[in-house]
Amino acid sequence: MKSVTVSQEVPHTPEQVYDFLEVMVNHERFTNHYLTNWRYSGPARGVGSCATVTAALGGTRTDVRIEVVEADVPQRIVERNSSAAGRRLAHGIYAIEPLQAGGARISFTYAWVRAPLVDRLLAPVVRAVMRRANRTVMRRLAAELARHVSTASS
Repeated sequence: MKSVTVSQEVPHTPEQVYDFLEVMVNHERFTNHYLTNWRYSGPARGVGSCATVTAALGGTRTDVRIEVVEADVPQRIVERNSSAAGRRLAHGIYAIEPLQAGGARISFTYAWVRAPLVDRLLAPVVRAVMRRANRTVMRRLAAELARHVSTASS
């Protein structure tokens, strides 16, 4: 299946964005509109940090295991997502780029490695649902970053 990418520009430095995103528990704050029941394991931040969540999208609910498998400070975080009893495997990739005028562009790509037959048959619908959910994620991420950075500065 083709991947889905969404992006958001924020007035924060790549380092501020990365520092927020590398903490797994922070992800609950901007994804809890469709990812619930967060259970954490591994280190709190960086490679090896994990969460198991319940994803509710497109009328279905499934548990998803999310593990950070790669980190390139302050530019990139790669998560491996597995669900559907291992039949669905994907990577969630956060790319953080500095903007010429200041701030950063955060891009999130959801890239399927393996997908169940029903996902492949309904690929256009599945991709549209993921794109819509992740656009909301990016807007909520921008708001959470603003709160986080203003609290850290105080």
